[in-house]
Amino acid sequence: MSSDEQQQAFRAVLREQRTWDSGLGRFEAGDVPDVPLVLFQRWFVEAADAGQVEPHAMTLATVDGAGRPDVRTLLLHDADEHGWHFASHATSAKGRQLAVSPWAALGFYWSAQGRQVRVRGAVSAAGSAESRADLAVRSTGALAAALTGRQSEVLGSTEELARASQAAWERARAEPDAPVPTWTAYVLDADEVEFFQGDAQRRHVRLRYRRTDSGWRRELLWP
Repeated sequence: MSSDEQQQAFRAVLREQRTWDSGLGRFEAGDVPDVPLVLFQRWFVEAADAGQVEPHAMTLATVDGAGRPDVRTLLLHDADEHGWHFASHATSAKGRQLAVSPWAALGFYWSAQGRQVRVRGAVSAAGSAESRADLAVRSTGALAAALTGRQSEVLGSTEELARASQAAWERARAEPDAPVPTWTAYVLDADEVEFFQGDAQRRHVRLRYRRTDSGWRRELLWP
């Protein structure tokens, strides 16, 4: 297939895709809790109940030292009164970027109900004890991946990765509390959270919470 044919095939498939033809959730923006965390937790449970695959998967956007944006998908570890929790190596690209500019944005997309949640705020890194505790409650595979380390570094070959991964799996099984010094738990303390409910007629509902000195302010946004 030529490059032109490949481009045409891609565009044909892209234009065939449909969005929100059925199964959308319902959202009455006039009946919402005072704080965004409560609504987020409610929507998360509803997404899981609706059959959303991996509802805890989220995008994390950061910026590097030059102010250039970066984004990747990772997993939410918790959401509580302190904020939205995730973890990574402090030596990874995201870890280095957060050390330089400790602000980030999260994005959740739950297609099963046509919902999105956007979260923005300051990010802080937990201490070593809390970071160890975060890793301790995760799976053997998660520990093995953390022990493999060197995240975001250039890889010489897939064989090199296979050897390092095999050694990490063996250690994770033999030593379930193995320390990973670079593993770091992070928490995003939100100052803005937006809830988006898709509508088949494109009359989407957008509700934004903004933190003020007196608490959370709620406001509707044009779609």
